[in-house]
Amino acid sequence: MLRTLGIAAAAALLVSIGVALVIREWWQSPLVIPEEGLIVQVEAGDSLSRLSRRLATAGVLKQERLFNLAGRLLGADSRIRLGEYRLQPQTTPKTLLSLLQSGKTVRYLVTIPEGITLNEALQLIQSSEGVTSLLSDADDPRLLELVAPATNAEGYFLPETYQYERGDSDLDLLTEAHRMMKEALEEIWGQRQSGLPYSNVYEALVMASIIEKETGLAQERPAIGGVFVRRLQMGMRLQTDPTVIYGLGDAFQGNLRRSHLRDETNVYNSYRHHGLPPGPIALPGRAALMAAVNPEDGDALYFVARGDGSHQFSATLDEHEAAVRRYQLSRRADYRSTPENKQ
Repeated sequence: MLRTLGIAAAAALLVSIGVALVIREWWQSPLVIPEEGLIVQVEAGDSLSRLSRRLATAGVLKQERLFNLAGRLLGADSRIRLGEYRLQPQTTPKTLLSLLQSGKTVRYLVTIPEGITLNEALQLIQSSEGVTSLLSDADDPRLLELVAPATNAEGYFLPETYQYERGDSDLDLLTEAHRMMKEALEEIWGQRQSGLPYSNVYEALVMASIIEKETGLAQERPAIGGVFVRRLQMGMRLQTDPTVIYGLGDAFQGNLRRSHLRDETNVYNSYRHHGLPPGPIALPGRAALMAAVNPEDGDALYFVARGDGSHQFSATLDEHEAAVRRYQLSRRADYRSTPENKQ
């Protein structure tokens, strides 16, 4: 009798060991995932069992009940986090359970280029994969609330590459871009030269936006800044086309006319009005911000596009008019006002 019991116990032990080995092999074996990987979405209200049911139905997960049991035993069923997760071909039930608790969700990238307007940036963000659109345009009250006490949101968002998760909104991304711009302005304003013709950091932001629109060459930004700063200091008009174009808005059809330059009703017309325009005309990057507060010394008061993306700087009107005749009145067929990679 004892011998029989011993044999039964040994057999049970062997079965238990066999089952344990099978479970261990399953626990550490890759799921059925395509080579390119698989995106899994954990939505609000999802439980571990509901998610595992979807994975089993899709043929990804075998032993659905065993996976749910493991999740309960390890306490993972109450700790899975919302979001998108990317499963790689080597993902196992063990690593899947860890991933769902980690919060390491799929991250997307959107790049806001330097020199575009806030409306253009908003359109770019809203067209990005997975972004939820909440805002109407650059005048949306939620943006104005974000930049208060300023009454114009243009320019207050730093061009950078931003990460986001599916479901994040355009307001979420622009809130982060605004925070980054505030940090950049505080840092750069503290490094400004003395004697600049700005009464506050907002005016430096306005100047930086003009510099950003006038040149795509990083090495030219301080020189452009120097020209505009000297003009302000001397009481000259800035006379820069991008401000006029910005003020025209949708009325600008790609051809800047003399009538546009003579229009005094355009408050952004720097050919008719002295000083800085009432607000930024684009989103300036860090280099343009630095050029606005640390402009290059010199005596140049004029510049004209050479046609290769760079500019010819002149100290006198005679020199400038000669440069205009050379570069503007006899344009080559391949003439460009911006560098090739900035068009």
